Amino acid sequence: MPTVDRLSDSPYKYKIGIAPLSKVANVEKVMPRDFITKDGYGITEKCKRYLTPLIQGEDYPKYADGLPVYVTLKNVAVAKKLPEFKL
Repeated sequence: MPTVDRLSDSPYKYKIGIAPLSKVANVEKVMPRDFITKDGYGITEKCKRYLTPLIQGEDYPKYADGLPVYVTLKNVAVAKKLPEFKL
């Protein structure tokens, strides 16, 4: 499974790594306690520093006549490549 391995915070640098699927599938990863405020309803500055490079920026859709323009799929079927599956 591909991973994003952080190399530094300032400047933000990363590399793409790998993790064995057997180690990460169906495994819950919780937020570190020091990322959550004491009241449990917010995030700390440490959490903001960690998350900002991952979530900053906006990718607004294109608009036409005040409405967002989204991709229209062609929905063209492809030829079957596998034999019929039977239980």
